[in-house]
Parts: sequence; C-alpha cells; structure tokens
Amino acid sequence: MINRKEMLEKRLDAYYKAEMAVLTGQSYQIGTRKLTRADLSEIRKAIEELETEISNADSGGKRKVFRGLPRDL
Repeated sequence: MINRKEMLEKRLDAYYKAEMAVLTGQSYQIGTRKLTRADLSEIRKAIEELETEISNADSGGKRKVFRGLPRDL
C-alpha cells in the first residue's frame, strides 16, 4: 500500500515533468490541430504546495504552537 508521502512525491514528480514540457514549448500546431499546454504559473504554484506538504510530512505533520498567558506583574 502506498503511503501519503509517496503519493505526494509521485504527484510532485509529475508536476516537474509538466513544468519541463511547458518550458520546452507552450503550444504547437500540426496542420490544423493546435495544442496548448497548461499554465506555467499554475504548475509552479502546485509544485510549491506539494513541496510544502512533503516537508510537513517529513516533520510528522506536527507544527509548533506556542501559547502565552498575559500576566500583570
């Protein structure tokens, strides 16, 4: 069974491949047919989000929260 971190890494790899495809040619035409690839900014946004999720998964998904109590001294 695949765990969440492995799934996120596979998705990230797919986004890296998509980014490279867009960088090597945003659109092209063969005869009367035209293909336009996805928006590069959306791909990069998804990459950043996945990298953050993977980083959080590496740290156990735990975030440090600090609470302070106001005191009148």
